[in-house]
Amino acid sequence: MAFPIEHRAEFTQSLAEVFTALSDREALQTRLDAIGGINARVATYSHEGDQWSFLLRQGVGADKLPSFVRALHSGDIVVEREQTWARTGEKYTGTEKATVGPIPGDITARSELFVEGDVTVLRIDGEVKIRIPLVGGRFEGFVAGEVTKLLQRETEFTAQWLAAR
Repeated sequence: MAFPIEHRAEFTQSLAEVFTALSDREALQTRLDAIGGINARVATYSHEGDQWSFLLRQGVGADKLPSFVRALHSGDIVVEREQTWARTGEKYTGTEKATVGPIPGDITARSELFVEGDVTVLRIDGEVKIRIPLVGGRFEGFVAGEVTKLLQRETEFTAQWLAAR
């Protein structure tokens, strides 16, 4: 069973400006620095034509994990987020795959960035799958909640970053 993730954000800036905030290497690192995490960094980055791909890495300290996670894993965890984006006509579409090491499972999502009326909309739909017998569902709910909070923090940071430009 998988736990769904849904996120929608609206920005008053243009499609190009919002996409730059979501895909530019410097903007990504600035966002990681602001949001935090152990050794948060852009691990890999490439851009050719209308294609972007990058890997973001962030650690989460054991002291920030709930007790039921610490009972199954001692120490810090590392979150790796592999994202790809492509420009398709008047919008950008993307995919994301994340792993939360060493928890067996993954997070997958599809993203769209497009103009709707007078706003630029970011829509993300995905799911969390954790493969641990008996407690996987509990982990899925926890991870999905944390991903939703992270997406909201990233949206708030992006809005502030765009407003400051």
